[in-house]
Amino acid sequence: MENYSYDVLDIDKHLCFHIYATSREIIKIYRPYLEPLDLTYTQYITMMVLWKEKQLNVKELGIKLFLDSGTLTPVLKSLEAKGFVTRHRSTKDERVLIVELTEKGEELKKEAVKIPYSLAKQVNLTREEKDELIKLLSKALEPYRKEK
Repeated sequence: MENYSYDVLDIDKHLCFHIYATSREIIKIYRPYLEPLDLTYTQYITMMVLWKEKQLNVKELGIKLFLDSGTLTPVLKSLEAKGFVTRHRSTKDERVLIVELTEKGEELKKEAVKIPYSLAKQVNLTREEKDELIKLLSKALEPYRKEK
């Protein structure tokens, strides 16, 4: 039998646990800010990509969000029902579904822009620490990005 130390099973030493717990707690903090906008967290991050890109195909959107089409499709249907996005087939390739921000979706950005400022006050990190954490987590995620 190999020599393994049971210390590696200490939950406080696991990066994945700290990322998981932090993510859950921060998403909880978002809820009261997102509810007035009628958005879930997943809808919010989808809108953030669309506020920047304006229009993407579903595959590209899924890659940016690390979401598969089975998760993304109901999110997009809901956003479309709310009038924030439209979905239509590409004229170049009917297999490609395009998601496009609507005027109503663009207007929502005026309210959503306040959210990061409110959240920053509640997260116990300086701006420099937050920037460094984003840099490190992005580096950790890079091998898992489906297309660059």
